Amino acid sequence: MLASRREFVGLLGGVALSRSGAGPLRTSGGLSRQGEDGWRAAFPALEQRIGGNRLCYLDSAATTLRPAPVIDEIAGFYRSDNANPSASLHTLARRAHQRYESARVEVARFIGADPAEIVFTRGTTEAINLVAAAWGGANLKAGDEILLGIAEHASNLVPWQLAARRTGAVLRFFDVDRSGRPALDDVRRRVTARTRLVTFAHVSNVLGHINPVREMCDIARRRGATVLVDAAQSVPHIPVDVRTLGADFIAFSGHKMLGPMGVGVLWGRRAALDAMPPYQGGSNMAHEVGTDPAELDAHLSPGGLKFGAGTPNVAGAIGLAAAIRVLNAIGMRELRAHEEMLVERGLERLLPVRGLTLVGPAEPADRIAVFSFTLEGYTVAAVVRALDEEGIALRGGDLASRPLLQRLGTSAAIRASCYLYTTPGEIDRLATALHRLTRRRRLLEVPR
Repeated sequence: MLASRREFVGLLGGVALSRSGAGPLRTSGGLSRQGEDGWRAAFPALEQRIGGNRLCYLDSAATTLRPAPVIDEIAGFYRSDNANPSASLHTLARRAHQRYESARVEVARFIGADPAEIVFTRGTTEAINLVAAAWGGANLKAGDEILLGIAEHASNLVPWQLAARRTGAVLRFFDVDRSGRPALDDVRRRVTARTRLVTFAHVSNVLGHINPVREMCDIARRRGATVLVDAAQSVPHIPVDVRTLGADFIAFSGHKMLGPMGVGVLWGRRAALDAMPPYQGGSNMAHEVGTDPAELDAHLSPGGLKFGAGTPNVAGAIGLAAAIRVLNAIGMRELRAHEEMLVERGLERLLPVRGLTLVGPAEPADRIAVFSFTLEGYTVAAVVRALDEEGIALRGGDLASRPLLQRLGTSAAIRASCYLYTTPGEIDRLATALHRLTRRRRLLEVPR
């Protein structure tokens, strides 16, 4: 495991420092400007130009860029260790098995879990669907209630709609306040003796707000409800320890934390995983299986391994472990300090833009560097296209959270989202481009 920035820079062959001429990378106020340039050199995608301009990537909430060590680890597996994993067969199979299980240990350590509680999935979406199908199929019945936030991403809404349809359970929703924060009094009112599951996002993908997850888990568990936390936007940005979170399940994705697409994690309490039936059947999740279905339970793999049917995504797990090593080398607290600085810079520069309406809270406390907004006189698509022509990559639309946007008075928004490679200068560049758009609009409105 990489234990320091020096190790990480060494892994890069010195490229991060040699391109920036940087001195010390660590400062008390987050990554130093020199340090940012150094870390940015580890991301090949940032070397390209779009529309003649250097890429300004502000779409990290959708998917982050990948640093060279992650890309190299994935390529290295396919170059030298590519085999279907096995602990006892030929050399390549043993290597693949060792690297896959080592990745499970690294993921578990990163979130304070037991490796036996880690289930590798294709991402947050599949992890939530796994719980909805396996836990939901075994525990939900007609009249039971599932409580969600009105702010949920579609990946934590649609699976429960389907589960309710299958089981006859009823969906209930707790509200948000005018800034989009969970209305805790409403949560307390809506958790009842009929509530079997409460589920919500740790961090909103639209607002960037960090929800009071421990308090919300406590509310649910006092009434005996199971809790699933969508941690897709929290695990990449803030320290998360499942031992203190209070949830029964958490789900997150590799591609939002420097890892490859197509791999994610479901963490579940061991007792919950053991009580759930398999999600899918096949090889690897059961062994020495015969023809008698009555004997199947005796052959199931233990813990999270029970949910790993078929050939695993070994390269994805290896890439995710490499991404975790990068994050550990930087330090999650250091990353958090950097993002707090970006939040303040973003609010300072974006709020004065004429005609810009920020969606959600305008205070810097308890949030990550995600800014969703509308711009008077322009459609969301027009803003995204105009800034793309300047090399600024944004996301726009309903952000897979239409109920939340409608609750806050719109149906679509533009989203700028940052990560460890984002610089204050890039936020300034975004604000300058938006100022130009507003001036252009005013010029078009001047009578001839």
